[in-house]
Amino acid sequence: MKEATADLTSAIVVAISVTALVAFFYFTVWPMIKTNFASQTACEQAKCGTRPNAEGMVDCVYKEKDGTEHNITCSYKG
Repeated sequence: MKEATADLTSAIVVAISVTALVAFFYFTVWPMIKTNFASQTACEQAKCGTRPNAEGMVDCVYKEKDGTEHNITCSYKG
């Protein structure tokens, strides 16, 4: 009976550890990845100026599918 209790305890510890790692990824890492992906996509589809500022950024205009326009700042790619 002690062996079965030890196996159950180990399984619970593993389940809690996996749940903690998944929660960390979902609430911490995933929002950063999603934001970076959205900004990269917007910069690739935007129409940008030709002269970068002192920080190497350029002002761009991103137009969504519904016609709304957003002024964004993207990295200058030359």
